[in-house]
Amino acid sequence: MSHTMNTSDPTVIQIDGLSKRYANGFQALDNVSLNIQRGEIFALLGPNGAGKTTLISIICGLVNASHGSVTIDGFDYKRQYRQARSRIGLVPQEIGAESFENVLNSVSFSRGLFGKAPDPALVEKILKSLSLWEKRLSPQIALSGGMKRRVLIAKALSHEPAILFLDEPTAGVDVSLRQDMWELVRQLRDQGVTIILTTHYIEEAEELADRVGIIQGGKLLLVENKQQLMQKFGEKTMRLQLQSPITALPDDLADLGLVLAEDGMALLYHYKTDDANLSIANILKAIELHHIPVQDIDTHRSSLEEIFVSLMEKPA
Repeated sequence: MSHTMNTSDPTVIQIDGLSKRYANGFQALDNVSLNIQRGEIFALLGPNGAGKTTLISIICGLVNASHGSVTIDGFDYKRQYRQARSRIGLVPQEIGAESFENVLNSVSFSRGLFGKAPDPALVEKILKSLSLWEKRLSPQIALSGGMKRRVLIAKALSHEPAILFLDEPTAGVDVSLRQDMWELVRQLRDQGVTIILTTHYIEEAEELADRVGIIQGGKLLLVENKQQLMQKFGEKTMRLQLQSPITALPDDLADLGLVLAEDGMALLYHYKTDDANLSIANILKAIELHHIPVQDIDTHRSSLEEIFVSLMEKPA
């Protein structure tokens, strides 16, 4: 029976109460529930050992869950394994077996594993989009680490999956290649592929994700739209550089929340991103009344990294 993709349902992966406890007692996942929306880039962020790879491995059918269920594009991941798995492309973290097989054959073979008819034009298109076409006849063993990573992506895309999992896609990859990878991820999303990436590089999540899930110790701490996350937790710091130092901060300025820098040369003000405008106008007015000459004003917004660190430090 052929199954057409149910594009009307915005949820493409539904994860309910997923837990994994290994035989040695280690609890890798603890009651994780999560819905992934069709066509989004979802970043699963967490330190090493937080449960990111376990979660992906269960969804892709490589590891059995202890409890819980996963539905992929309407298919139950256990009962309808073949249909569910055919929706997914997985790019594992480990580069894996060194193969003497050339790139073209290897990617074409991956397509065949999913029962797809040969499509040399599609394989060519994938290899070209990954800058691998020139290397198509090279044995994989002769490629650089970055090129091997691209071959893994080509293999994962060979059967035209609706969903692509990238497990730490740029771990150990140099900075320029990282930019290429990011560009490719965006292109795939623009083509309608849903992308789930795990990363411990904060800038990767900040750069790419529509939504971010933060996982630690096998528990999903929060899932939030990236923009909202940065607004909700993001603080800004305004630094008012003074023309000459002052020795003490007037009381009414302290009441407004200003802090004097140690060298007396600057006033600092921390504020949440959403309530800024009103208070900043008041502050500048108050400083003016004291005839404190301000030389320069600079603002700094907390990055996803700072938000992440502050969340990790909260006692569970």
